[in-house]
Amino acid sequence: MSNPTEQRFDSQIFWRILGLARPYRRIFLFAGVLAVVMAPVASLRPYLINVMVDEYIIKFNLDGLFLMSGLLAGLLVLEVIMRYGFIYSTNLLGQSVIRDLRTRLFKHLLSLRLRFFDQTPIGTMTTRTINDIEAINTVFSQGLITIIADVLSVVAVLFIMFYSSWQLTIICLATMPLMIIATYVFKEKVKAAYQIVRNQIAKMNAFLQERISGMRIVQIFNAEDRERAKFKVINREYTQANLDSILYYAVFFPVVDIISALALGLMVWWGARGVINEDITFGALVAFPIYLSMLFRPLRFMADKFNTLQMGLVAADRVFGLLDRRDHIEDEGSLQPDRFKGDLEFDNVSFAYDEINYVLNDISFKIGAGETLALVGSTGSGKSTIINVLSRFYEVQKGVIKIDDRPVKEYRLNALRERISVVLQDVFLFSGSLIENITLRDETISKEKVVAAAKMIGAHQFIMRMPDGYQFAVNERGSNMSTGQRQIISFIRALVFEPDILILDEATSSVDSETESVIQYAIEKLIDQRTSIIIAHRLSTIRHADYIGVMDQGKLIEFGTHEDLLKIEEGRYAELYEMQFDAVDATDLST
Repeated sequence: MSNPTEQRFDSQIFWRILGLARPYRRIFLFAGVLAVVMAPVASLRPYLINVMVDEYIIKFNLDGLFLMSGLLAGLLVLEVIMRYGFIYSTNLLGQSVIRDLRTRLFKHLLSLRLRFFDQTPIGTMTTRTINDIEAINTVFSQGLITIIADVLSVVAVLFIMFYSSWQLTIICLATMPLMIIATYVFKEKVKAAYQIVRNQIAKMNAFLQERISGMRIVQIFNAEDRERAKFKVINREYTQANLDSILYYAVFFPVVDIISALALGLMVWWGARGVINEDITFGALVAFPIYLSMLFRPLRFMADKFNTLQMGLVAADRVFGLLDRRDHIEDEGSLQPDRFKGDLEFDNVSFAYDEINYVLNDISFKIGAGETLALVGSTGSGKSTIINVLSRFYEVQKGVIKIDDRPVKEYRLNALRERISVVLQDVFLFSGSLIENITLRDETISKEKVVAAAKMIGAHQFIMRMPDGYQFAVNERGSNMSTGQRQIISFIRALVFEPDILILDEATSSVDSETESVIQYAIEKLIDQRTSIIIAHRLSTIRHADYIGVMDQGKLIEFGTHEDLLKIEEGRYAELYEMQFDAVDATDLST
């Protein structure tokens, strides 16, 4: 017995799917009207054949036969036209709905917190956005309206059958309990098999997304055979899930053919006797095999369409579950200044990614407009997390972050991020032209502005040496560019947006010494005009910062100028400085 709660839930999803078609209610209504009209029109064809045999063929009435043949041909043309309109309109409706839904879902994904993407495999989101939404299309193109059309067709055929010969109709329906049982068993088995198939698709997509994105690591560590073995297992499970569903089809359709053949045999046996006894007309005996075909054909596919509808509901449940997520950064601020002055303050800020294990603990510091703060510390000490909470990619649990003496929550989210530029260590480039990657297709940024920023850091020459210059075609993730080149492009990207607060997260770590020296002057020139936070392992790049903060296990253990921190006995900064420059001296001696 099915769970009543599950039935109510499916009903809610069903009505929610229908709500998606509201902007296209005219198309929906048109398809519904065609479904209603097609049923009696289609069932009239065998009835006309019945009349032609009894009234014109047996009676040798050729004139009337030609007239009925023309009427039958016209009816067939009308049915073809309506069938075309029905198929086209239902598919148009489905494609229109999923086009809007796909756009809505992607817009929703853009607004989610980064924590959601940290916890959800990319392959799973791809499945939701492509495969599951495509399954919702079948609710309209192959599910709801076509089921209604099939039900109306069955009702119309049964009505005409009873009108033509109730005796033959009763005989034909004698096998209907067998059909109902076979259909129900098939529907339940295929439903369970389809659910497994959908889960296996999501599993395979997630696996492929991860391995293809991380192919460099797979090959570096010679893990091809292990990953191939894992994929073989996943692929085998996916194949088996599909074979299980195919098995039920392979059993069901022959069973339906046997049941329909049994009904036809009973009809011929009883009908022949009726014709001999003159209880049944010869025309009815000729027309009833056509009736049986029109009766059993929709019944044969109706179970499959119910499963299609059910799978559309399952897919919609997953998509709506994603749309219903409220993992948004609250954007209730009202301040939207054109520029920031640049005063920045962290007041007892604590943060945990999982709400339990804090990676920032009571962080407090303050820097003025135009000043530069350099953050140093070991990996995992919380340096990059400070960037994430400043830009409100994550919300802090305790404390307040202020810009220009106002909490960041009081600013509109787009206004906050618009005035902050970040250059990350791991640069992500999109497929497209070089200039599109710099401007991110912001039409307000001119090419002249891009060129000026490139010249500022000495990147213009290397760009012009590339094929097509600023129109150079960048591959996915910038795979056709060196790490250093990608880093420089990200630096230009930050400059062209003219930020009031600039953040450099290991921005020169992947740049060779010669290139670093070229852009170092541009960096220092740039930060003179902006509030800046620099995260770097190379202490040589941060000695001229106004303030230096030393992070350790989520705490700001030292804060001050370069000279002040060196004076601290057994200080962490002094220790790092001494270790790094001793290593540099040793390298110089060895060369």
